[in-house]
Amino acid sequence: MGAQWKAKGKALVADAKGKLFGKLVKEITIAARAGGDPNSNAALRMAVEAARKASMPKDTLERAIKKGSGAGADAVNYERVVYEGYAPHRVPVMVECLTDNPNRTAPNMRVLFRKGQMSAVAWDFDHVGMIEGEPAKADTDMEMAAIEAGAQDFEAGDEEGVTLFITDASDLDVVSKALPAQGVNVLSAKLGYKAKNPISAASLSAEAMEEVQAFLAGLENDDDTQHVYAGLVD
Repeated sequence: MGAQWKAKGKALVADAKGKLFGKLVKEITIAARAGGDPNSNAALRMAVEAARKASMPKDTLERAIKKGSGAGADAVNYERVVYEGYAPHRVPVMVECLTDNPNRTAPNMRVLFRKGQMSAVAWDFDHVGMIEGEPAKADTDMEMAAIEAGAQDFEAGDEEGVTLFITDASDLDVVSKALPAQGVNVLSAKLGYKAKNPISAASLSAEAMEEVQAFLAGLENDDDTQHVYAGLVD
């Protein structure tokens, strides 16, 4: 089917790492609600691993865990909210937000969707586990690794040399733990949305594609947006 579309080619700006850390802190905080010990909390363990790979400072990471588990004076409660609809040219979109104030996020999303349409499109997406990995050795067979680890499917990832493994949502942790034994270095693991019937970017004119990309970039840049999943393939 080809790799699912994700925002590419964003300008490198000075606050890029700060925005990344902000998203990771929210993931850690919400995962820590189920307990502050990564050894017994799979979601927290994966969020912590992602933060470490992004070189998040240890004190920032520990504060985020305390915020979510309620152990700190600055405990905060983030809510996961999903908005759905269409980008221009009927490209289906799922937007996952983590917010401490839905009354702020909802109107912001309505404004961002003005050039598209808020509508129920979840039926056109599967909720799946998404694991990005790269071969630990040059001779690693990624297809065999996917089969042996229990992944449903695999496809090219966002970066060259990276493979995206697709799993059942309930199998995300099991497969992410099994992949290293199959010669795969796991780079990230999360739950996400994969379009069932994505639109081919080749079917859109250059002007239409620019409109879609501008719309998706607007969603990505909202402070409460965590992930944007578009039913669009290269």
